Amino acid sequence: MLELLKALVLGIIQGLTEFLPVSSSGHLELAKWVMQDDSLAAESMLMTVTLHAATALATIVVFRKDIIEILGDLVKFQWNDGTKFAALIVVSMIPAAIVGVLFDDMLEALFDRQIILVAIMLIITGLLLFLADRAKNTEKAVDWKDAIIIGLAQAVAILPGISRSGATISTSVMLGIDREKSARFSFLMVVPLILGKMAKDMMDGDFTASSVSLPELGVGFLAAFLTGILACVWMIKLVKKAELKWFAYYCFAVAAVVLVWKGVMS
Repeated sequence: MLELLKALVLGIIQGLTEFLPVSSSGHLELAKWVMQDDSLAAESMLMTVTLHAATALATIVVFRKDIIEILGDLVKFQWNDGTKFAALIVVSMIPAAIVGVLFDDMLEALFDRQIILVAIMLIITGLLLFLADRAKNTEKAVDWKDAIIIGLAQAVAILPGISRSGATISTSVMLGIDREKSARFSFLMVVPLILGKMAKDMMDGDFTASSVSLPELGVGFLAAFLTGILACVWMIKLVKKAELKWFAYYCFAVAAVVLVWKGVMS
């Protein structure tokens, strides 16, 4: 029962923080630290990927009309707004894909309760959110140069504590891109990366040594999927209203608590 409760908590955290700009990876590491989860990063990889799959599915559900329209344009081999949007997403994926392939082992080590690193990265996330809230809103759409810059922001956000949605949306808004378009692009660009990461892990056999049970995976998946849908819809509204600063305050507060606590305990 305790393991199922842990899975539920991790699922809710993943569902909320994948879309809210407070770093899902950072919060998962903090949750495992608070719950005294002594498993190594490799041993908890199956649960982590399962939770990411749930939020990827939540993204697909929320943006199903956009995705169907884009796929329809791709099937027709027509160059229009839909196919251009798909091509921009592919371009934005390149930096994160390169980092993930070349530095996979190094990155895995960072996801082994590196709590001080998480706190520092949360502070950086908060600063990005403050800057984004102060940027002027325009009706500009994503272009090729923007896609590359946003992709670089997503690559940096692989670090635990740097919010992927926070980094990509903040970067988009600071580039002058329309806030709603920034959120839409940010959430859709991560789906291919998650699916690609899942495929890579399965081919590498990274799941075979996992001790996580099927009921735990199911509870975690459902919790992440349902809360992910709610958080995604909510986040789109918040970005349009330029209310990201409240998440910046939250990131600062969590980072301060972690740094103080670690200082006291050491």
